[in-house]
Amino acid sequence: MAPEPTTDAAADAAAQAPTAAPERPAPPDTPAWDGSTLTTDWSPDALGEGFQARRLDLADDDEGEVTATLVRYAPDPALRPARAVLYVHGWSDYFFQTPLARYWHAQGAAFYALDLRKYGRSLRDHQTPGYVDDLRTYDEDIGAALDVVRAELGPVARIMLMGHSTGGLVLSLWVARHPGVVRGLVLNSPWLELQGSSLARHLSAPAISRLARFSPKTALPNIDPGYYARTIDAATGGDWTFDARWRPTPSFPVRAGWLSAVLVGHATVARGLRIDVPVFTALSDRTLISPRWSDEMRSADVVLDTDAIAHRAMQLGPVMTLVRITGGMHDLTLSARPARERFYAELTRWLAAYGWA
Repeated sequence: MAPEPTTDAAADAAAQAPTAAPERPAPPDTPAWDGSTLTTDWSPDALGEGFQARRLDLADDDEGEVTATLVRYAPDPALRPARAVLYVHGWSDYFFQTPLARYWHAQGAAFYALDLRKYGRSLRDHQTPGYVDDLRTYDEDIGAALDVVRAELGPVARIMLMGHSTGGLVLSLWVARHPGVVRGLVLNSPWLELQGSSLARHLSAPAISRLARFSPKTALPNIDPGYYARTIDAATGGDWTFDARWRPTPSFPVRAGWLSAVLVGHATVARGLRIDVPVFTALSDRTLISPRWSDEMRSADVVLDTDAIAHRAMQLGPVMTLVRITGGMHDLTLSARPARERFYAELTRWLAAYGWA
């Protein structure tokens, strides 16, 4: 479906929006780049020209050494914009959306992306992929990343955060706990409520909490049929290539302690966060969760209940913009071209109204 008519600002954004598939990172079986070799200085990243990465050393946990990874898009490293965006990925994911970086660069912002501990470039052999038992654990990752951004751009740099799916939940909670630190929050299909409704969360939370208390790393039944990966993977009709080591199909096992932490986060959102900066939340216009594959899944969110998320987004703060993207998939930046162009156009419209003011 073609995008609806837009304002001049949105039309300009559609013209600027990335429309081509990203430059392909090295295939998963190419051993030329490994996140475990990163240092605390910037070095070339697997995404290719203009992308660099560095290790962020964090406090050890019960599994041993812990690091996060900061990626930046710096086609001209000598430039020091006064604006910056820090992006955080979702569950069983990592940063590979190169057109997103180029979009923010075109908006005059320095772009950084954070691979959280135990994900993507930060995942080590001794670690349980993606596991934490408290979403506040990520305060250390986010704080370390922001320290680097401020060191590079100066203490008065205006910073905006952007999160996808679980990353959107993590950042929403973080911004609520850290008022006055950033200038805005952009959410791409944030996981703000359990699939189904708050009733499903209320019914499941006690059992998950008990299991998490006694056996936190117990793997729950994996219900990922691989349909979402099928919609985005170039090998199965999508437009994108990614590293299957860092974004496996099916996804990483969901563990009781982690899911309990997410449910606590959902309950916190439901009580209201009172975020003190403008929030932009974008979602697909429809959900299609089914045990059977359908090509219609290429134009819907097959992961989250977007109506439930739209309802819950109203609890984020007093200045919240909600946009529903026709034909959007779970990651709107990976959707078919008309949907992702509409997403970028609506984001640019919002930036014109709120931006880094």
